[in-house]
Amino acid sequence: MKVITMIKKVGGSLMVRLPTDTVKAKGLREGEMVEIDVEKLRGGGFGIFRGMKPFTQEDELESHD
Repeated sequence: MKVITMIKKVGGSLMVRLPTDTVKAKGLREGEMVEIDVEKLRGGGFGIFRGMKPFTQEDELESHD
């Protein structure tokens, strides 16, 4: 399952948040170990075209397959 999320600084650490639907789908609970494959996404051209609707998460996933 692919998820796009942002990194947030919390104290001296960097954290990523998992969307609720992903947590529910995988049955995750606090304290469990998970494996994360990390890839930095390039800028996807956001803000280049005026009047264009914002990209959805599905659009972003399709552009990086």
